[in-house]
Amino acid sequence: MYRSLYFIGFATGYVYLIKSFQDQKKVEALERQNLVTQIEKQALENDLVQSQNNYLRSQINPHFLFNTLNFIYNDARKKAPMAADAIMNLAEMMRYALKRPEASEMVPLSEEIEQIEHLINLHKLRTANNINLELEVTGDMFGLRFPPLILLTLVENIFKHGNVSHSTQPAFIKIAYEKDKLNISTINMINDNKGKQTESHHVGIDNIGKRLNSFYGNDYIFKYYKDPLNRYITEIEVTVVNPLARLNR
Repeated sequence: MYRSLYFIGFATGYVYLIKSFQDQKKVEALERQNLVTQIEKQALENDLVQSQNNYLRSQINPHFLFNTLNFIYNDARKKAPMAADAIMNLAEMMRYALKRPEASEMVPLSEEIEQIEHLINLHKLRTANNINLELEVTGDMFGLRFPPLILLTLVENIFKHGNVSHSTQPAFIKIAYEKDKLNISTINMINDNKGKQTESHHVGIDNIGKRLNSFYGNDYIFKYYKDPLNRYITEIEVTVVNPLARLNR
């Protein structure tokens, strides 16, 4: 009787153990299948998004767009030179925007400055040159790289929220590079008639701070404030090593 109970218990435990292993394998197989299914589903969704993006891009072929703009520019150059200049500035800005650098990629600072000049020219043409704004660039910018769209955001904020037609208080955009230090500052009178847009202004400023932090960590200075003259001022200072200058030393 004792031996019979022993073997029955042993056999029961063995069967239970085998059953447990089998159930565990089934669960693991189901989990693997669910994971594979999710991965395949995500891949299909990514392919769909990519296909949609490719389709949208194909609808506005950049070569076709720029060829058309160049045709309009050449046709308008003699009849309406101001409109022709606006078309050319817009085309250059669109060409630059279509480059679409990666989020972690820096771009040549000289190209960003060139886009600022195009933006200023467009606003001058739009307002019949009724803009009191000065762009001052000092130092050799060749070879320097900087996070994209920060400068453009600062300048766009000037036009959106600043008074750029003040007769005695011009707006300033100053970019200076000396001894591996890049300093960028903007000064503009605040347009009190656009007080409702202050919140959107701060959104752009906050985004600049986040982008500087992602590229430079804590190794940067970014200040923005309103002074007693009702001017809005932004200041950026970062260390930017020019590799071309180092090679020439």
